[in-house]
Amino acid sequence: MTAGNFIVLLGGLALFLYGVTLMSDGMKLVAGGRFESFINKITGSPIKALGFGTGLAAVIQSSSATSIMAMGFVDTRLIKMRQAFYIVLGSILGTSVTSWLLLLTNTELSKGSVSIFSTAVITGIIAVIGIILRKFSRSQSHHNTGNILLGFAVLLMGMSTITSALEPLNDSEAFMTGFTRLSNPFLGIIIGIAFTCIVQSSALAVATIQAIALTGALTFEVAFPLLLGITIGGALPVLISAIGVSVNGKCTALSHLVFDVSGVVVIGAVFYIINAVHPFAFMSSYISILNVTVLNTVLRLAIVIILSPFVGKIEKFTCLIIKDQATRRDPQFEMLEERFLDHTAVAIAQSRRTINNMAVTVKKNIDDAFTALANYSDEIFQEVVDTEAVVDQYEDYLGSYIIKINDKQLSKKQNEEIYKFLHAITDLERISDHAMNLGENAKEIHEKKYEFSPEARRELSILQSAVSEIVDITINAFVNDDLEEARKVEPLEEVVDELCDQLKHNHIDRLQNDTCTLSHGFVFNDLLTNYERIGDHCSNIAVAMIETNNDSFETHQYIDIMINIKDKNFEDYFDEFKKKYRI
Repeated sequence: MTAGNFIVLLGGLALFLYGVTLMSDGMKLVAGGRFESFINKITGSPIKALGFGTGLAAVIQSSSATSIMAMGFVDTRLIKMRQAFYIVLGSILGTSVTSWLLLLTNTELSKGSVSIFSTAVITGIIAVIGIILRKFSRSQSHHNTGNILLGFAVLLMGMSTITSALEPLNDSEAFMTGFTRLSNPFLGIIIGIAFTCIVQSSALAVATIQAIALTGALTFEVAFPLLLGITIGGALPVLISAIGVSVNGKCTALSHLVFDVSGVVVIGAVFYIINAVHPFAFMSSYISILNVTVLNTVLRLAIVIILSPFVGKIEKFTCLIIKDQATRRDPQFEMLEERFLDHTAVAIAQSRRTINNMAVTVKKNIDDAFTALANYSDEIFQEVVDTEAVVDQYEDYLGSYIIKINDKQLSKKQNEEIYKFLHAITDLERISDHAMNLGENAKEIHEKKYEFSPEARRELSILQSAVSEIVDITINAFVNDDLEEARKVEPLEEVVDELCDQLKHNHIDRLQNDTCTLSHGFVFNDLLTNYERIGDHCSNIAVAMIETNNDSFETHQYIDIMINIKDKNFEDYFDEFKKKYRI
Protein backbone atom coordinates (compact mmCIF):
# COMPACT_ATOMS: atom_id res chain seq x y z
CA MET A 1 0.00 0.00 0.00
CA THR A 2 1.39 3.38 -1.04
CA ALA A 3 1.32 6.56 1.01
CA GLY A 4 -1.45 7.81 -1.27
CA ASN A 5 -3.57 4.74 -0.56
CA PHE A 6 -3.00 5.20 3.17
CA ILE A 7 -4.18 8.84 3.03
CA VAL A 8 -7.25 7.76 1.03
CA LEU A 9 -7.91 5.10 3.68
CA LEU A 10 -7.77 7.71 6.47
CA GLY A 11 -10.09 9.94 4.47
CA GLY A 12 -12.54 7.08 4.08
CA LEU A 13 -12.44 6.39 7.83
CA ALA A 14 -13.10 10.08 8.51
CA LEU A 15 -16.07 10.14 6.12
CA PHE A 16 -17.45 6.96 7.66
CA LEU A 17 -17.26 8.34 11.21
CA TYR A 18 -18.78 11.67 10.15
CA GLY A 19 -21.60 9.86 8.36
CA VAL A 20 -22.36 7.79 11.46
CA THR A 21 -22.37 10.97 13.59
CA LEU A 22 -24.66 12.81 11.19
CA MET A 23 -27.07 9.88 11.05
CA SER A 24 -27.02 9.44 14.80
CA ASP A 25 -27.72 13.13 15.51
CA GLY A 26 -30.61 13.22 13.05
CA MET A 27 -32.12 9.99 14.34
CA LYS A 28 -31.91 11.15 17.95
CA LEU A 29 -33.88 14.27 17.02
CA VAL A 30 -36.49 12.31 15.08
CA ALA A 31 -36.87 9.37 17.46
CA GLY A 32 -35.63 10.75 20.77
CA GLY A 33 -38.38 13.25 21.40
CA ARG A 34 -40.95 10.45 21.38
CA PHE A 35 -39.36 8.00 23.78
CA GLU A 36 -38.10 10.01 26.75
CA SER A 37 -41.55 10.35 28.35
CA PHE A 38 -42.23 6.63 27.96
CA ILE A 39 -38.80 5.22 28.78
CA ASN A 40 -39.88 3.54 32.00
CA LYS A 41 -43.05 2.12 30.45
CA ILE A 42 -41.41 0.64 27.37
CA THR A 43 -38.60 -0.97 29.36
CA GLY A 44 -40.88 -2.35 32.06
CA SER A 45 -40.22 -6.03 31.26
CA PRO A 46 -37.04 -7.89 30.21
CA ILE A 47 -38.38 -8.48 26.70
CA LYS A 48 -39.36 -4.81 26.31
CA ALA A 49 -36.02 -3.56 27.63
CA LEU A 50 -34.11 -5.99 25.40
CA GLY A 51 -36.12 -4.91 22.37
CA PHE A 52 -35.70 -1.25 23.26
CA GLY A 53 -31.92 -1.61 23.48
CA THR A 54 -31.80 -3.47 20.17
CA GLY A 55 -34.01 -0.98 18.39
CA LEU A 56 -32.33 2.11 19.78
CA ALA A 57 -28.85 0.85 18.90
CA ALA A 58 -30.10 0.11 15.38
CA VAL A 59 -31.57 3.60 15.08
CA ILE A 60 -28.60 5.59 16.37
CA GLN A 61 -26.02 3.18 14.92
CA SER A 62 -24.10 2.77 18.16
CA SER A 63 -24.20 0.19 20.96
CA SER A 64 -21.87 2.43 22.98
CA ALA A 65 -24.21 5.43 22.81
CA THR A 66 -27.18 3.23 23.73
CA SER A 67 -25.34 1.76 26.72
CA ILE A 68 -24.24 5.23 27.84
CA MET A 69 -27.85 6.42 27.71
CA ALA A 70 -28.96 3.37 29.72
CA MET A 71 -26.22 4.11 32.23
CA GLY A 72 -27.48 7.69 32.54
CA PHE A 73 -31.08 6.53 32.96
CA VAL A 74 -30.22 4.21 35.83
CA ASP A 75 -27.79 6.74 37.34
CA THR A 76 -30.65 9.21 37.71
CA ARG A 77 -33.11 6.55 38.90
CA LEU A 78 -35.26 6.95 35.78
CA ILE A 79 -35.21 3.16 35.41
CA LYS A 80 -34.02 0.27 37.55
CA MET A 81 -30.59 -1.26 37.06
CA ARG A 82 -32.04 -4.56 35.86
CA GLN A 83 -33.88 -2.73 33.05
CA ALA A 84 -30.65 -0.96 32.07
CA PHE A 85 -28.78 -4.28 31.89
CA TYR A 86 -31.30 -5.65 29.39
CA ILE A 87 -31.02 -2.46 27.34
CA VAL A 88 -27.22 -2.88 27.25
CA LEU A 89 -27.56 -6.52 26.20
CA GLY A 90 -29.99 -5.58 23.44
CA SER A 91 -27.66 -2.87 22.15
CA ILE A 92 -24.98 -5.49 21.47
CA LEU A 93 -27.27 -7.03 18.85
CA GLY A 94 -28.72 -3.76 17.56
CA THR A 95 -25.40 -2.39 16.38
CA SER A 96 -25.11 -5.24 13.83
CA VAL A 97 -27.70 -3.42 11.69
CA THR A 98 -24.92 -1.10 10.50
CA SER A 99 -23.05 -4.00 8.89
CA TRP A 100 -26.18 -4.97 6.97
CA LEU A 101 -26.56 -1.43 5.68
CA LEU A 102 -22.97 -1.57 4.49
CA LEU A 103 -23.71 -4.54 2.24
CA LEU A 104 -24.82 -1.85 -0.19
CA THR A 105 -21.13 -1.08 -0.70
CA ASN A 106 -20.52 -4.49 -2.28
CA THR A 107 -18.86 -3.59 -5.60
CA GLU A 108 -20.33 -6.67 -7.27
CA LEU A 109 -23.69 -4.93 -7.29
CA SER A 110 -22.35 -2.48 -9.85
CA LYS A 111 -21.93 -5.17 -12.48
CA GLY A 112 -24.26 -6.03 -15.36
CA SER A 113 -28.00 -5.55 -15.31
CA VAL A 114 -28.14 -4.49 -11.67
CA SER A 115 -25.86 -1.48 -12.10
CA ILE A 116 -28.72 0.77 -11.02
CA PHE A 117 -28.22 -0.68 -7.53
CA SER A 118 -24.52 0.14 -7.39
CA THR A 119 -23.12 1.97 -4.41
CA ALA A 120 -22.50 5.13 -6.41
CA VAL A 121 -26.08 5.23 -7.75
CA ILE A 122 -27.69 4.46 -4.37
CA THR A 123 -25.43 6.97 -2.61
CA GLY A 124 -26.38 9.61 -5.17
CA ILE A 125 -30.11 8.97 -4.85
CA ILE A 126 -29.97 9.08 -1.05
CA ALA A 127 -27.85 12.25 -1.08
CA VAL A 128 -30.20 14.04 -3.50
CA ILE A 129 -33.28 13.17 -1.44
CA GLY A 130 -31.46 14.23 1.73
CA ILE A 131 -30.38 17.62 0.38
CA ILE A 132 -33.89 18.30 -0.96
CA LEU A 133 -35.42 17.63 2.45
CA ARG A 134 -32.67 19.62 4.17
CA LYS A 135 -32.75 22.71 1.97
CA PHE A 136 -36.23 22.97 0.49
CA SER A 137 -38.57 21.90 3.28
CA ARG A 138 -39.71 24.14 6.12
CA SER A 139 -40.53 21.23 8.41
CA GLN A 140 -37.99 20.58 11.16
CA SER A 141 -38.75 16.86 11.05
CA HIS A 142 -37.99 16.89 7.31
CA HIS A 143 -34.69 18.66 8.04
CA ASN A 144 -33.78 15.95 10.55
CA THR A 145 -34.74 13.21 8.09
CA GLY A 146 -32.61 14.93 5.45
CA ASN A 147 -29.67 14.90 7.84
CA ILE A 148 -30.16 11.16 8.38
CA LEU A 149 -30.11 10.49 4.63
CA LEU A 150 -27.11 12.74 4.06
CA GLY A 151 -25.30 11.00 6.90
CA PHE A 152 -26.07 7.63 5.35
CA ALA A 153 -24.79 8.85 1.99
CA VAL A 154 -21.54 10.08 3.57
CA LEU A 155 -21.23 6.76 5.41
CA LEU A 156 -21.58 4.82 2.14
CA MET A 157 -19.12 7.13 0.43
CA GLY A 158 -16.64 6.60 3.25
CA MET A 159 -17.03 2.85 3.03
CA SER A 160 -16.50 2.93 -0.74
CA THR A 161 -13.37 5.02 -0.19
CA ILE A 162 -12.06 2.52 2.36
CA THR A 163 -12.71 -0.33 -0.08
CA SER A 164 -10.91 1.46 -2.91
CA ALA A 165 -7.93 2.19 -0.67
CA LEU A 166 -7.65 -1.46 0.36
CA GLU A 167 -7.98 -2.92 -3.17
CA PRO A 168 -4.20 -2.85 -3.81
CA LEU A 169 -3.75 -5.19 -0.83
CA ASN A 170 -5.34 -7.93 -2.91
CA ASP A 171 -2.18 -7.99 -5.02
CA SER A 172 0.18 -7.65 -2.08
CA GLU A 173 1.99 -10.89 -1.37
CA ALA A 174 3.12 -9.68 2.07
CA PHE A 175 -0.43 -8.74 3.06
CA MET A 176 -1.87 -12.03 1.83
CA THR A 177 0.85 -13.98 3.61
CA GLY A 178 0.32 -12.03 6.83
CA PHE A 179 -3.37 -12.76 6.91
CA THR A 180 -2.79 -16.36 5.97
CA ARG A 181 -0.44 -16.81 8.91
CA LEU A 182 -2.72 -14.99 11.38
CA SER A 183 -4.12 -18.30 12.52
CA ASN A 184 -3.66 -17.84 16.28
CA PRO A 185 -7.16 -17.01 17.58
CA PHE A 186 -5.82 -15.28 20.73
CA LEU A 187 -3.72 -12.95 18.60
CA GLY A 188 -6.74 -12.27 16.36
CA ILE A 189 -8.90 -11.40 19.37
CA ILE A 190 -6.25 -9.06 20.77
CA ILE A 191 -5.86 -7.31 17.40
CA GLY A 192 -9.67 -6.94 17.16
CA ILE A 193 -9.84 -5.44 20.67
CA ALA A 194 -6.91 -3.08 20.02
CA PHE A 195 -8.25 -1.86 16.68
CA THR A 196 -11.73 -1.22 18.10
CA CYS A 197 -10.28 0.68 21.05
CA ILE A 198 -8.29 2.86 18.66
CA VAL A 199 -11.20 3.75 16.35
CA GLN A 200 -13.70 3.89 19.28
CA SER A 201 -16.42 2.23 17.19
CA SER A 202 -17.27 -1.45 16.80
CA ALA A 203 -19.39 -0.55 13.75
CA LEU A 204 -16.37 1.00 12.03
CA ALA A 205 -14.16 -1.95 13.02
CA VAL A 206 -16.65 -4.42 11.50
CA ALA A 207 -16.92 -2.19 8.42
CA THR A 208 -13.15 -2.39 8.01
CA ILE A 209 -13.31 -6.21 8.17
CA GLN A 210 -16.05 -6.10 5.53
CA ALA A 211 -13.85 -3.94 3.32
CA ILE A 212 -10.92 -6.34 3.71
CA ALA A 213 -13.24 -9.24 2.83
CA LEU A 214 -13.91 -7.54 -0.50
CA THR A 215 -10.19 -7.92 -1.35
CA GLY A 216 -10.56 -11.70 -1.18
CA ALA A 217 -7.73 -11.93 1.34
CA LEU A 218 -9.77 -12.82 4.42
CA THR A 219 -10.46 -16.37 5.59
CA PHE A 220 -12.99 -17.52 8.17
CA GLU A 221 -10.09 -18.61 10.38
CA VAL A 222 -8.89 -15.00 10.55
CA ALA A 223 -12.25 -13.18 10.48
CA PHE A 224 -13.87 -15.05 13.38
CA PRO A 225 -11.35 -14.12 16.14
CA LEU A 226 -11.18 -10.55 14.81
CA LEU A 227 -14.96 -10.23 15.20
CA LEU A 228 -14.72 -11.73 18.69
CA GLY A 229 -12.15 -9.08 19.63
CA ILE A 230 -14.20 -6.29 18.05
CA THR A 231 -17.18 -7.35 20.17
CA ILE A 232 -15.15 -6.92 23.36
CA GLY A 233 -13.49 -3.68 22.24
CA GLY A 234 -16.88 -1.98 21.79
CA ALA A 235 -17.24 -1.73 25.58
CA LEU A 236 -14.34 0.72 26.01
CA PRO A 237 -16.23 3.99 25.24
CA VAL A 238 -18.91 2.98 27.76
CA LEU A 239 -16.34 2.32 30.49
CA ILE A 240 -14.68 5.69 29.84
CA SER A 241 -18.02 7.50 30.14
CA ALA A 242 -18.64 5.90 33.55
CA ILE A 243 -16.03 8.11 35.23
CA GLY A 244 -17.71 10.23 37.90
CA VAL A 245 -21.12 8.56 37.88
CA SER A 246 -22.92 6.73 40.70
CA VAL A 247 -22.29 3.15 41.75
CA ASN A 248 -25.34 1.95 39.82
CA GLY A 249 -24.14 3.83 36.75
CA LYS A 250 -20.72 2.22 37.00
CA CYS A 251 -22.29 -1.23 37.38
CA THR A 252 -24.36 -0.63 34.24
CA ALA A 253 -21.29 0.47 32.30
CA LEU A 254 -19.33 -2.55 33.49
CA SER A 255 -22.17 -4.84 32.40
CA HIS A 256 -21.39 -4.03 28.75
CA LEU A 257 -17.87 -5.41 29.17
CA VAL A 258 -19.08 -8.42 31.20
CA PHE A 259 -21.67 -9.31 28.57
CA ASP A 260 -19.11 -9.01 25.77
CA VAL A 261 -16.34 -10.95 27.50
CA SER A 262 -18.67 -13.66 28.81
CA GLY A 263 -20.28 -14.16 25.43
CA VAL A 264 -16.98 -14.25 23.59
CA VAL A 265 -15.44 -16.70 26.10
CA VAL A 266 -18.41 -19.10 25.93
CA ILE A 267 -18.88 -18.96 22.16
CA GLY A 268 -15.14 -18.97 21.40
CA ALA A 269 -14.45 -21.86 23.78
CA VAL A 270 -17.27 -24.02 22.41
CA PHE A 271 -16.33 -23.28 18.80
CA TYR A 272 -12.59 -23.97 19.14
CA ILE A 273 -13.09 -27.06 21.32
CA ILE A 274 -15.37 -28.57 18.68
CA ASN A 275 -12.94 -27.50 15.95
CA ALA A 276 -10.10 -29.22 17.83
CA VAL A 277 -12.05 -32.48 17.99
CA HIS A 278 -13.59 -32.31 14.52
CA PRO A 279 -11.84 -29.64 12.41
CA PHE A 280 -14.20 -27.51 10.34
CA ALA A 281 -13.50 -27.71 6.63
CA PHE A 282 -14.49 -24.08 6.06
CA MET A 283 -11.83 -22.60 8.35
CA SER A 284 -9.37 -21.96 5.52
CA SER A 285 -12.06 -20.82 3.08
CA TYR A 286 -12.12 -17.19 1.99
CA ILE A 287 -15.04 -15.28 3.47
CA SER A 288 -17.23 -12.81 1.56
CA ILE A 289 -18.62 -9.52 2.81
CA LEU A 290 -22.05 -11.17 3.12
CA ASN A 291 -20.64 -13.95 5.26
CA VAL A 292 -18.82 -11.42 7.47
CA THR A 293 -22.12 -9.62 8.00
CA VAL A 294 -24.00 -12.82 8.79
CA LEU A 295 -21.22 -14.04 11.11
CA ASN A 296 -21.17 -10.75 13.02
CA THR A 297 -24.96 -10.83 13.47
CA VAL A 298 -25.08 -14.51 14.48
CA LEU A 299 -22.27 -13.93 16.99
CA ARG A 300 -24.09 -11.04 18.64
CA LEU A 301 -27.45 -12.81 18.56
CA ALA A 302 -25.86 -15.84 20.23
CA ILE A 303 -24.48 -13.60 23.01
CA VAL A 304 -27.95 -12.20 23.66
CA ILE A 305 -29.61 -15.63 23.68
CA ILE A 306 -26.96 -17.24 25.88
CA LEU A 307 -26.72 -14.45 28.46
CA SER A 308 -30.36 -13.31 28.73
CA PRO A 309 -31.19 -15.88 31.44
CA PHE A 310 -28.20 -14.76 33.50
CA VAL A 311 -28.79 -11.00 33.64
CA GLY A 312 -29.69 -11.19 37.34
CA LYS A 313 -26.49 -13.02 38.22
CA ILE A 314 -24.41 -10.62 36.12
CA GLU A 315 -26.05 -7.71 37.94
CA LYS A 316 -25.00 -9.20 41.29
CA PHE A 317 -21.50 -9.84 39.95
CA THR A 318 -20.97 -6.25 38.77
CA CYS A 319 -22.32 -4.87 42.05
CA LEU A 320 -19.92 -7.15 43.92
CA ILE A 321 -16.97 -5.78 41.93
CA ILE A 322 -17.95 -2.12 42.27
CA LYS A 323 -18.40 -1.36 45.95
CA ASP A 324 -20.51 1.56 47.13
CA GLN A 325 -17.51 3.80 47.70
CA ALA A 326 -18.05 6.33 44.95
CA THR A 327 -18.82 9.88 45.87
CA ARG A 328 -22.16 10.91 44.46
CA ARG A 329 -22.87 14.41 43.32
CA ASP A 330 -25.55 16.38 45.13
CA PRO A 331 -28.68 14.22 44.63
CA GLN A 332 -30.77 17.33 43.99
CA PHE A 333 -28.90 17.92 40.74
CA GLU A 334 -27.75 14.41 39.80
CA MET A 335 -30.15 14.28 36.85
CA LEU A 336 -28.26 17.08 35.07
CA GLU A 337 -25.49 14.86 33.70
CA GLU A 338 -23.15 16.24 31.04
CA ARG A 339 -23.35 13.01 29.04
CA PHE A 340 -27.04 13.66 28.32
CA LEU A 341 -26.21 16.81 26.37
CA ASP A 342 -25.45 14.68 23.30
CA HIS A 343 -28.98 13.27 23.57
CA THR A 344 -31.07 16.42 23.69
CA ALA A 345 -34.44 14.72 24.19
CA VAL A 346 -33.13 12.98 27.29
CA ALA A 347 -31.39 16.13 28.55
CA ILE A 348 -34.66 18.08 28.21
CA ALA A 349 -36.58 15.35 30.04
CA GLN A 350 -34.04 15.37 32.87
CA SER A 351 -34.21 19.18 33.04
CA ARG A 352 -37.97 18.96 33.30
CA ARG A 353 -37.76 16.53 36.22
CA THR A 354 -35.24 18.79 37.99
CA ILE A 355 -37.38 21.90 37.48
CA ASN A 356 -40.35 20.00 38.91
CA ASN A 357 -38.24 19.28 41.99
CA MET A 358 -37.31 22.95 42.15
CA ALA A 359 -40.99 23.92 41.97
CA VAL A 360 -41.87 21.60 44.86
CA THR A 361 -38.98 23.08 46.87
CA VAL A 362 -40.26 26.60 46.20
CA LYS A 363 -43.73 25.57 47.39
CA LYS A 364 -42.18 24.26 50.62
CA ASN A 365 -40.41 27.57 51.15
CA ILE A 366 -43.65 29.51 50.77
CA ASP A 367 -45.36 27.21 53.27
CA ASP A 368 -42.49 27.62 55.75
CA ALA A 369 -42.61 31.41 55.37
CA PHE A 370 -46.36 31.41 56.09
CA THR A 371 -45.72 29.19 59.14
CA ALA A 372 -43.11 31.68 60.38
CA LEU A 373 -45.64 34.50 60.05
CA ALA A 374 -48.24 32.57 62.02
CA ASN A 375 -45.98 31.06 64.67
CA TYR A 376 -42.42 32.35 64.45
CA SER A 377 -39.40 30.33 65.57
CA ASP A 378 -35.71 30.62 64.73
CA GLU A 379 -35.76 27.02 63.44
CA ILE A 380 -38.51 27.77 60.91
CA PHE A 381 -36.77 30.96 59.80
CA GLN A 382 -33.52 29.02 59.28
CA GLU A 383 -35.47 26.50 57.17
CA VAL A 384 -36.57 29.36 54.93
CA VAL A 385 -32.98 30.63 54.65
CA ASP A 386 -31.59 27.17 53.85
CA THR A 387 -34.30 26.37 51.31
CA GLU A 388 -33.73 29.71 49.58
CA ALA A 389 -30.05 28.78 49.18
CA VAL A 390 -31.06 25.46 47.62
CA VAL A 391 -33.43 27.22 45.19
CA ASP A 392 -30.61 29.56 44.18
CA GLN A 393 -28.49 26.48 43.42
CA TYR A 394 -31.30 25.06 41.33
CA GLU A 395 -31.37 28.25 39.28
CA ASP A 396 -27.60 28.19 38.76
CA TYR A 397 -27.40 24.50 37.82
CA LEU A 398 -30.49 24.53 35.63
CA GLY A 399 -29.68 27.82 33.93
CA SER A 400 -26.20 26.65 32.93
CA TYR A 401 -27.42 23.21 31.86
CA ILE A 402 -30.35 24.49 29.79
CA ILE A 403 -28.13 27.04 28.04
CA LYS A 404 -25.88 24.14 27.00
CA ILE A 405 -28.90 22.27 25.65
CA ASN A 406 -29.94 25.38 23.76
CA ASP A 407 -26.61 25.29 21.90
CA LYS A 408 -27.61 21.95 20.36
CA GLN A 409 -29.73 21.41 17.29
CA LEU A 410 -33.31 21.42 18.56
CA SER A 411 -36.73 20.90 17.04
CA LYS A 412 -39.35 23.64 17.23
CA LYS A 413 -41.12 21.91 20.10
CA GLN A 414 -37.85 21.45 21.98
CA ASN A 415 -37.02 25.14 21.53
CA GLU A 416 -40.40 26.02 23.02
CA GLU A 417 -39.75 23.71 25.97
CA ILE A 418 -36.34 25.29 26.56
CA TYR A 419 -37.79 28.80 26.50
CA LYS A 420 -40.54 27.78 28.93
CA PHE A 421 -37.97 26.21 31.25
CA LEU A 422 -35.76 29.29 31.30
CA HIS A 423 -38.80 31.44 32.03
CA ALA A 424 -40.04 29.10 34.79
CA ILE A 425 -36.77 28.80 36.71
CA THR A 426 -36.45 32.60 36.83
CA ASP A 427 -39.98 33.08 38.19
CA LEU A 428 -39.67 30.17 40.61
CA GLU A 429 -36.46 31.64 42.02
CA ARG A 430 -38.16 35.03 42.43
CA ILE A 431 -41.07 33.41 44.28
CA SER A 432 -38.57 31.86 46.66
CA ASP A 433 -36.92 35.28 47.08
CA HIS A 434 -40.26 36.66 48.23
CA ALA A 435 -40.65 33.70 50.60
CA MET A 436 -37.32 34.79 52.08
CA ASN A 437 -38.62 38.34 52.36
CA LEU A 438 -41.72 37.08 54.15
CA GLY A 439 -39.48 35.13 56.54
CA GLU A 440 -37.56 38.31 57.30
CA ASN A 441 -40.89 40.14 57.82
CA ALA A 442 -41.89 37.43 60.28
CA LYS A 443 -38.58 37.79 62.13
CA GLU A 444 -39.00 41.58 62.34
CA ILE A 445 -42.57 41.27 63.62
CA HIS A 446 -41.41 38.77 66.25
CA GLU A 447 -38.35 40.72 67.41
CA LYS A 448 -40.13 44.09 67.55
CA LYS A 449 -43.23 42.49 69.05
CA TYR A 450 -45.57 44.06 66.50
CA GLU A 451 -49.23 43.19 66.80
CA PHE A 452 -51.69 44.05 64.06
CA SER A 453 -55.28 44.95 64.80
CA PRO A 454 -57.82 42.10 64.65
CA GLU A 455 -59.21 43.50 61.40
CA ALA A 456 -55.75 43.71 59.82
CA ARG A 457 -55.01 40.12 60.90
CA ARG A 458 -58.31 38.93 59.41
CA GLU A 459 -57.65 40.64 56.10
CA LEU A 460 -54.07 39.35 55.91
CA SER A 461 -55.31 35.84 56.62
CA ILE A 462 -57.73 36.01 53.67
CA LEU A 463 -55.03 37.40 51.36
CA GLN A 464 -52.51 34.80 52.52
CA SER A 465 -55.00 32.01 51.75
CA ALA A 466 -55.45 33.37 48.24
CA VAL A 467 -51.68 33.59 47.72
CA SER A 468 -51.23 30.07 49.07
CA GLU A 469 -53.81 28.76 46.61
CA ILE A 470 -52.31 30.56 43.62
CA VAL A 471 -48.92 29.03 44.43
CA ASP A 472 -50.52 25.58 44.79
CA ILE A 473 -52.36 25.87 41.49
CA THR A 474 -49.29 27.16 39.65
CA ILE A 475 -46.94 24.47 40.96
CA ASN A 476 -49.43 21.68 40.27
CA ALA A 477 -50.17 23.04 36.79
CA PHE A 478 -46.48 23.23 35.92
CA VAL A 479 -45.45 19.88 37.39
CA ASN A 480 -48.35 18.06 35.73
CA ASP A 481 -48.27 20.22 32.57
CA ASP A 482 -51.98 20.87 33.16
CA LEU A 483 -53.15 23.76 30.97
CA GLU A 484 -56.64 23.79 32.46
CA GLU A 485 -55.17 24.38 35.92
CA ALA A 486 -52.87 27.02 34.44
CA ARG A 487 -55.91 28.95 33.18
CA LYS A 488 -57.07 29.42 36.78
CA VAL A 489 -53.93 31.32 37.77
CA GLU A 490 -54.47 34.63 35.98
CA PRO A 491 -58.05 35.13 37.32
CA LEU A 492 -56.84 34.40 40.85
CA GLU A 493 -53.86 36.72 40.34
CA GLU A 494 -56.24 39.59 39.55
CA VAL A 495 -58.19 38.78 42.71
CA VAL A 496 -54.91 38.91 44.66
CA ASP A 497 -54.11 42.31 43.11
CA GLU A 498 -57.54 43.63 44.06
CA LEU A 499 -57.15 42.29 47.59
CA CYS A 500 -53.78 44.02 47.95
CA ASP A 501 -55.26 47.33 46.77
CA GLN A 502 -58.21 46.97 49.12
CA LEU A 503 -55.96 46.15 52.08
CA LYS A 504 -53.79 49.19 51.37
CA HIS A 505 -56.83 51.47 51.43
CA ASN A 506 -58.16 49.83 54.59
CA HIS A 507 -54.77 50.22 56.25
CA ILE A 508 -54.67 53.92 55.41
CA ASP A 509 -58.09 54.27 57.02
CA ARG A 510 -56.81 52.52 60.16
CA LEU A 511 -53.78 54.82 60.28
CA GLN A 512 -56.06 57.85 60.12
CA ASN A 513 -58.21 56.36 62.91
CA ASP A 514 -55.08 55.56 65.00
CA THR A 515 -55.97 51.86 64.92
CA CYS A 516 -52.53 51.08 63.47
CA THR A 517 -49.20 52.86 63.87
CA LEU A 518 -46.85 54.07 61.15
CA SER A 519 -44.15 51.57 62.16
CA HIS A 520 -46.67 48.75 61.72
CA GLY A 521 -47.50 50.24 58.35
CA PHE A 522 -44.04 49.70 56.88
CA VAL A 523 -43.98 45.96 57.56
CA PHE A 524 -47.66 45.68 56.56
CA ASN A 525 -46.90 47.22 53.17
CA ASP A 526 -43.88 44.92 52.79
CA LEU A 527 -46.16 41.94 53.30
CA LEU A 528 -48.62 43.20 50.68
CA THR A 529 -45.81 43.87 48.20
CA ASN A 530 -44.42 40.35 48.58
CA TYR A 531 -47.87 38.76 48.26
CA GLU A 532 -48.56 40.77 45.12
CA ARG A 533 -45.17 39.90 43.56
CA ILE A 534 -45.69 36.20 44.28
CA GLY A 535 -48.98 36.37 42.37
CA ASP A 536 -47.28 38.16 39.48
CA HIS A 537 -44.61 35.48 39.11
CA CYS A 538 -47.22 32.72 39.32
CA SER A 539 -49.06 34.48 36.52
CA ASN A 540 -45.88 34.64 34.43
CA ILE A 541 -45.39 30.88 34.71
CA ALA A 542 -49.01 30.07 33.83
CA VAL A 543 -49.17 32.50 30.91
CA ALA A 544 -45.92 31.10 29.50
CA MET A 545 -47.40 27.59 29.66
CA ILE A 546 -50.58 28.62 27.86
CA GLU A 547 -49.03 30.73 25.16
CA THR A 548 -46.14 28.35 24.48
CA ASN A 549 -48.72 25.63 23.93
CA ASN A 550 -50.48 27.97 21.48
CA ASP A 551 -47.19 28.74 19.66
CA SER A 552 -47.72 32.46 20.30
CA PHE A 553 -45.64 33.32 23.34
CA GLU A 554 -43.33 36.30 23.07
CA THR A 555 -41.27 38.03 25.72
CA HIS A 556 -42.52 41.19 27.48
CA GLN A 557 -46.05 41.02 26.04
CA TYR A 558 -47.91 39.90 29.13
CA ILE A 559 -50.56 42.62 28.94
CA ASP A 560 -51.62 41.59 25.45
CA ILE A 561 -51.49 37.92 26.45
CA MET A 562 -53.70 38.51 29.47
CA ILE A 563 -56.27 40.26 27.30
CA ASN A 564 -56.23 37.38 24.82
CA ILE A 565 -56.92 34.70 27.44
CA LYS A 566 -59.78 36.57 29.15
CA ASP A 567 -62.54 34.38 27.75
CA LYS A 568 -65.70 33.14 29.46
CA ASN A 569 -63.71 30.65 31.53
CA PHE A 570 -61.56 33.50 32.78
CA GLU A 571 -64.61 35.45 33.95
CA ASP A 572 -66.10 32.35 35.61
CA TYR A 573 -62.90 31.61 37.50
CA PHE A 574 -62.53 35.28 38.46
CA ASP A 575 -66.05 35.44 39.90
CA GLU A 576 -65.50 32.17 41.77
CA PHE A 577 -62.26 33.35 43.39
CA LYS A 578 -63.64 36.82 44.14
CA LYS A 579 -66.53 35.29 46.10
CA LYS A 580 -64.20 32.87 47.87
CA TYR A 581 -61.82 35.62 49.05
CA ARG A 582 -64.19 38.45 49.72
CA ILE A 583 -63.05 40.86 52.49
